[in-house]
Amino acid sequence: MEPIDDFDRRILSIIQVDCQMKAEAIGDLVGLSASAVQRRLKRMRDSNIITAEIAIIDRKVAGNPMTFIAGMEIERENYDALSKFRVWLAKQEHIQQVYYVTGAVDLIAIITARDVGQYDEITANLMSENPQIKRIHTNVVLKDIKLGMFVPVAS
Repeated sequence: MEPIDDFDRRILSIIQVDCQMKAEAIGDLVGLSASAVQRRLKRMRDSNIITAEIAIIDRKVAGNPMTFIAGMEIERENYDALSKFRVWLAKQEHIQQVYYVTGAVDLIAIITARDVGQYDEITANLMSENPQIKRIHTNVVLKDIKLGMFVPVAS
């Protein structure tokens, strides 16, 4: 991965807040021309420093107002199955994020659903399609305190 400089860091911080901001406006904020900003953005996209530019929508409006945090235990001798699980996960729209973690569980998943019934369907499918998952511990999110995808860009 290419190194980034202070201009890149400032540009990355700005576009994480508003990825539709025009290059001219970004340039004014960081002290570069619009064409220099465009070149830097293209380079960072091409080198996968910028991995996606998305719209974040309200889950309630989308019809999936509930969020569940699922801690999953996997069979200790079946860690190679994680690569198959990763492929399966790519097709699961309701499973938003999955982390391989230390502690009492092996994986933590963030799952959205219409209601508890749909969550039960999602986890039943998860367990039947992935026999290496031996147990799921579920927490229901009662209220969002902070949601975000902003990544601080270290200097």
